[in-house]
Amino acid sequence: MSERHSAREILAVVTDAGSFSELPSPAGRPKPDGPLGWQGYDASRARAAERTGEEESVVCGTASVEGTPAVLIAFEFGFLGGSLGERTGDRLEAAYTHARAHRLPVVPLIATGGSRMQEGMLALSQLQRVARQSALTREAGLPQIAVLRDPTTGGGWATLGAGADVVLALPGAQVGFAGSRVRPPDADPAAYTAEGQVAVGSADAVVRPEELRETLGQWLRLLTTPAQEAPAPAALGAPDLPATGWEAVRRARSAERPRAQAYLDACFTHRRDISGDRCGGTDTDGMLCGFGERDGRTVAFAAQTGTATRPAGYRTAARLIRLADRLDIPVLTLVDTPGAANDAEAERQGAGAAIAELFGAVASARVPITTLVIGEGGSGGALALSAPDNTWATPDSYFSVITPEQAAAILKRPPDQVETTAEQLRIRPQDLVELGVIRGIV
Repeated sequence: MSERHSAREILAVVTDAGSFSELPSPAGRPKPDGPLGWQGYDASRARAAERTGEEESVVCGTASVEGTPAVLIAFEFGFLGGSLGERTGDRLEAAYTHARAHRLPVVPLIATGGSRMQEGMLALSQLQRVARQSALTREAGLPQIAVLRDPTTGGGWATLGAGADVVLALPGAQVGFAGSRVRPPDADPAAYTAEGQVAVGSADAVVRPEELRETLGQWLRLLTTPAQEAPAPAALGAPDLPATGWEAVRRARSAERPRAQAYLDACFTHRRDISGDRCGGTDTDGMLCGFGERDGRTVAFAAQTGTATRPAGYRTAARLIRLADRLDIPVLTLVDTPGAANDAEAERQGAGAAIAELFGAVASARVPITTLVIGEGGSGGALALSAPDNTWATPDSYFSVITPEQAAAILKRPPDQVETTAEQLRIRPQDLVELGVIRGIV
């Protein structure tokens, strides 16, 4: 179990000293024993207030985090389990409204057991209210970065947590829609942890408390300082062009050729990754996605790593591009894959739908997208990540409608015709420039 901080303690952990200013609480007095007349509810609230020093289960205010101003929403789990009631909804709505009025990002620091039973359906309906405020803030182009504390369950996880643009979690925190007292007795407890949610793509990273301020500060800077465009990085491999199509293939497949990590390291002074497709999957081995700083400004990136891309990789890249588009951040994509994964499991995971989703995200993006082919450009699995009219290539890359081996097989040619087929496909970088498929060679 993660160490539990009070609302004020977690605010002290993440904010710059002396910068927190609490927002005024909305006016209004609760009805005796709440809207349902639940006997003893007033007494429970009074005991919670005496124990915590708070009047409600959330503390909302403005502060700077590593120099970047934001609206912060800190849950007080000691106040009726951090549960959401009508007055909680009032405070959350006021915080989001303030964020939009002052163009500030929102950081929910969540620790909640869910909706407040003593207020019945009126408490549960606050989730719709919160979801509406989150959606309006998303439409306003303001980022939301959630920090999952222990515990984050029920509607708080399903709205403020899972609905955020970037989801960070403290180690060992209980995170899940079902709390410990209502889940099936035979349920695997590992599934309801911060680490378990990262593993299935529902959260981006686990962050230790001592690193939380720096990590959150970097994320806030990255998501609020967009660059104008994403330049194509310089080539890191061989400078000479391949003489034949098969030579282009061999060079692109060479183990010595620079891969995505090398290009991202050369392009950005520092970067932060997002992880997961929010549909139960990750492909961190095949697709690297996140935001990086270049010359003091932010560029988003989605980079294939040279392996067959899984459906979760395509969905994560689509998620990245949609987020960058909302925040007006340009995108760099690096193409390097022999193609989309085509095994039976990939089909069961919706490979076609995932590739279609990425095609749509690229096609509808309003921000500039720059693509660099750094290795293999295998069929539609590579093209889905490519920017129409703004794709470049390195000398040690190729781009093809299909791999030469697969093309020869489809044409019923013997293996010794693969090299000839590669030449006929015109897949070298210089061929692609001549054909008008790419803009140029870097």
